[in-house]
Amino acid sequence: MLGKKFDEALILASELHRQQTRKQTPIPYIAHLMAVAGIVMEAYAYHQFDNIEDIAIGALLHDAIEDQGHLINLEEIRQRFGDTVHDIVEDCSDAIIEEEGQEKAPWRERKETYIAHVRHKPIETQLVSCADKLHNARSILFDYDKIGSAIWDRFNPTKDDTLWYYESLAAAFTEAWPENPLLPDFRATVERMRKAVEAS
Repeated sequence: MLGKKFDEALILASELHRQQTRKQTPIPYIAHLMAVAGIVMEAYAYHQFDNIEDIAIGALLHDAIEDQGHLINLEEIRQRFGDTVHDIVEDCSDAIIEEEGQEKAPWRERKETYIAHVRHKPIETQLVSCADKLHNARSILFDYDKIGSAIWDRFNPTKDDTLWYYESLAAAFTEAWPENPLLPDFRATVERMRKAVEAS
């Protein structure tokens, strides 16, 4: 199921994100990438993809270009890991950073574009994207339970904008692939987020 190519991707992800932590926390960023890969591989029990290793690698590298594109580019990813991984990484990126310190487009613009295009992408991308957003939403709620409404101060968008984004993603994922095995959990997590926003 998993081979040396997965091992290579795990090492690469660790190297690319070694100096990066989760937003305003001491949590190494690789924890998120490993969690997303784990969610994807667990979903395999309910939808057995022929190319689960490629999808898991795409999960490990899904933020490589968006966050560390000054260290690696999409063509290098294609050459090392193939077309499927390349496409997942490209599709899951709402910005491509080519130089260190490069500015991204405004948050709302990037998210609206992402929502518009993700619903038209292959199910491999759908799975990784949903796993990514599911883990992010779970992390927000985990921290909300610990520090309450102060969690929203970590993010540039308002809590209402954050909720808009996740509710819009839930609608897009549902429209694109209703059989996505992660959808019930994602929708339930977004509903918990809505209640947290209303209570804040």
